[in-house]
Amino acid sequence: MKKAIIFVSIFLTTFCFSFCQSYPAENDKEFDNGSNIVFPEIDNRLIENLDLLGKLWGFLKYNHPEIGDGKYNWDYELFRILPEYLKVNNNKQRDNILLAWINKYGKIPVCKTCKKTPPEAYLKPDSSWVEASNMSKPLKNKIQEIYNNRHQGKHYYISIDNFNPTFLNEKPYVNLPYSDQGFRLLTLYRFWNIIQYFSPYRNMTDKKWNNVLVEYIPKFLNAKGKTEYELTALQLIAEMNDTHAGLMPIGKPKGKKFAPFRVRFIENQLVVIEFVKPQIQESLDIKVGDVITHISGKSVKQIVDSLGKYYPASNNASKLRDIAFNILRSDQPSLDIQYNSDSQEKNILLQLYQADSLNLFPTYDEKCYKILDGNIGYITLRSIKNSEFPIIIKTLLDTRGIIIDFRNGVSEYVPYSLGSLFVSKKTPFAKVTSGNIDNPGEFQFAEIPPINPWGDKTFMGKLVIIVNENTQSQGEFTAMALRAGANTTVIGSTTAGTDGGARQIILPGNLKTMITGYGIFYPNGKQTQRIGIVPDITVNPTIEGIKNGKDEVLEKAIKIIKNE
Repeated sequence: MKKAIIFVSIFLTTFCFSFCQSYPAENDKEFDNGSNIVFPEIDNRLIENLDLLGKLWGFLKYNHPEIGDGKYNWDYELFRILPEYLKVNNNKQRDNILLAWINKYGKIPVCKTCKKTPPEAYLKPDSSWVEASNMSKPLKNKIQEIYNNRHQGKHYYISIDNFNPTFLNEKPYVNLPYSDQGFRLLTLYRFWNIIQYFSPYRNMTDKKWNNVLVEYIPKFLNAKGKTEYELTALQLIAEMNDTHAGLMPIGKPKGKKFAPFRVRFIENQLVVIEFVKPQIQESLDIKVGDVITHISGKSVKQIVDSLGKYYPASNNASKLRDIAFNILRSDQPSLDIQYNSDSQEKNILLQLYQADSLNLFPTYDEKCYKILDGNIGYITLRSIKNSEFPIIIKTLLDTRGIIIDFRNGVSEYVPYSLGSLFVSKKTPFAKVTSGNIDNPGEFQFAEIPPINPWGDKTFMGKLVIIVNENTQSQGEFTAMALRAGANTTVIGSTTAGTDGGARQIILPGNLKTMITGYGIFYPNGKQTQRIGIVPDITVNPTIEGIKNGKDEVLEKAIKIIKNE
């Protein structure tokens, strides 16, 4: 026992010597109980100054060598400069304060390994905010000096591994006092700068990202209480137009109780598509195919328009998908529903249920493959397993054609294993863009492995891929892999437009969100983010088809294989 204890002690000592590192930033506890910042009346001049401070704070966070080495708690350094900065009366005074702030962190040694941004970089560091500002020349020169001699190598706040960023040492401030304007401003600065320097899609937002910070400064400073703070954060996150995003623990505006059926936007109307509590279906005067027009006295269109700003979505298809999931949720026991059923306007007081009493997220244990009439293979990705590929190939290799259904999610990572069945040679199908911690804001293209054929067995028939707004991220990447086959047709509707690995961001108040960490593109550089996997043939379900229990998209896939 004694020898074992000694061994463990030696192991832990060796482990910590190799991997544990203490940073001065971690010993700074001054503002753990609050920023103590008192903001003056918010006017345009203050907003302009705070916009500049936020951009400079983020630039220093990711570029200054002393900060990258973890020598300073950069959150708390913000709180140290703010009291003096909030009192400035003119640009000269402002710039002197900022210069003194930067000089506080010491002289920067000449960087011998810093490289210029290559001209072929997909995204380059954005210094337009410096060039467009009314900062003094000495301050602009100091910023340029820091960039020229910026931090290199291991960074206290960011790492990138296998194309994916990890945002390090971002304190959650679980017990955030929501009245604290300093911490609310920190939330805005933290998120905005993460996107500015490490989002592969910052150039694809609806609003120019440089303009978002100034817009949200008064929103965050004026937010009152926990709920308003969280909803303001959610609106900010939605400006990224990235369906990977969201906000935990609040998610999106919603309640804890659900309707006993699913709805989906079909033909621009909110349609009942499936009961998740089937045993009460016959007792309700509402059925599959009915169109809901009003909820609690408000039209569906009014509700969608009011909720849209809270839904981080890459495109309208994924936004409507997510709104449909939440639109009938409430903390109330029931909702007053007005709906159209067989051309008749009807009302119902719809009882709502706790999630655990409904089959909201069913598990699927059915076989992922089968043969349809006419010797047509069918694969659903919602229950696919890599271990099943030998039997899938054996069963479906000699079919007339294969349909692969992407409409219900993907259970395992299968782009290479499944894609290998449909290529006869090494075939590239995508490339990525990855960030660079040595040059924050730079993204360059990188190659990823091509698909290799499955031995000497290549499927020679037609392949039809079915996609819709539920095809997202891994599903979209897999669809790209299968599209690389020589005889492939993609049908259905636009996918979610959210391609690339999702990475978590922690915000003050222990709020958790995500962004797409690296970019995914076709081999020719064509984007997939926000656009999605565009079908070769657009096929949408209809309300009439839903009423009659038809899968019109699958029917079209079968016709394509049969040449009908």
